[in-house]
Amino acid sequence: MNAIFNTVLGEASAITITSPQLKHSLEFYSTLGFAEVLNLPSGEVQVSDGSLLINLSPGKNSSLSLSYYSNNPADIFRKLGENIGNEGSPSDDISKNQPYTIRSPDGLEINLLQLFPGIRHPAGPGMLSMSQDDYFNPDKYTNPVCGMFGELAQPVSDLEKSADFWQKLGFSILSKFESPYPWAILSDGLQVIGLHQTRNFTQPAITYFASDMKDKIENIRKKGVTEYTSKGSGNIVVMTPEKQHINLFRLGM
Repeated sequence: MNAIFNTVLGEASAITITSPQLKHSLEFYSTLGFAEVLNLPSGEVQVSDGSLLINLSPGKNSSLSLSYYSNNPADIFRKLGENIGNEGSPSDDISKNQPYTIRSPDGLEINLLQLFPGIRHPAGPGMLSMSQDDYFNPDKYTNPVCGMFGELAQPVSDLEKSADFWQKLGFSILSKFESPYPWAILSDGLQVIGLHQTRNFTQPAITYFASDMKDKIENIRKKGVTEYTSKGSGNIVVMTPEKQHINLFRLGM
């Protein structure tokens, strides 16, 4: 990709998932090629597959949100302006790491947090930053279990309205399509968001692609992952222990 990104939300980013059973969640993500990289003072555990960072946050109610880390989250929050729909009342005590929260038109929370020592954005390439010549070479995938991280797929009710919101946060539209429904891929250089104006799915989904996904799915089954829905040959939607969705799709579906 030749896009020039204006990353304004922070220096590192993660998908944060609240887990009622943290130990079980850690075991599950290990099965999918993730390893623990950092324990945060908040009690969260960060896991990564080399290209995607996930925060597993202990809590009773499962949820998924985006987290951005910077040395000045308050300044970033203020500069974004009230017109984006800012919400939240963060504490002045950064040791509590209470977030400054922005909510997208479709309900996805984006949390701005203080950057702690040890938090680093993964250096490994996802699908966006890989050479297209390597898409069909599984040896080049950062995550050998799941393949290439493609996007955090987000269902939206109005593509234009949602795209406008994300562009205000520093995201650029990389591609836009009308078939099989209106959808677009956006990135700020740290995260990749897929906006899908459809009712085909109703909650955000972490999405991976691989040319050999049929083989990867079979290997994942052998590891004991049984909670999934088939979406045709070489495509499944995995239900995580926190009731979140991970799409494992064959490249070229």
